[in-house]
Amino acid sequence: MGAKALILTAEGFEDLELHLVWQRLVEERIYVQIATPTGMVVTGLHGYKIDPDLSLREINPNAFDILVLGGGAASERLRLREEALDLARTFLDEGKNVLAIGRGCQTLISAGALNNRKVTCSEAIRDDVKAAGGNYLDAPFATDGNLFTCRSWEDLPALFRDWIHHLALQSNT
Repeated sequence: MGAKALILTAEGFEDLELHLVWQRLVEERIYVQIATPTGMVVTGLHGYKIDPDLSLREINPNAFDILVLGGGAASERLRLREEALDLARTFLDEGKNVLAIGRGCQTLISAGALNNRKVTCSEAIRDDVKAAGGNYLDAPFATDGNLFTCRSWEDLPALFRDWIHHLALQSNT
């Protein structure tokens, strides 16, 4: 497809969310880079380590077509970084695809990017999404324009079936 994806993560990421998305993107021949706040190695909730390609400050949003925001404690750390919030706003405003999994919506909440958007997320942040103006759906995944969200890693197969179809349609236009 020729697309390029950027996965933002931080210490305490949800291992399955990151690794399953990363693998699925690679299967679709999408070039993937991973960025962390400092560009240093981070460890997931289950002990897996990720050696990132970039730090937040090194990211050129024009070099990517897709932004992935995973969950776990990483989302709490990313939402405190203005660079991450700016990236989320930029991708959404420019019509680029944004995938948020589980608690990944926390970055979008802090970016002020959920107003009137259909969103699903981890049940733990459902009320936060509603308070931020998002239209919460209790569904495996939700699609709203260029924003794709799912509740957890368990819902990734359903999300990807829909999203990969969307990407194929985009590449044919």
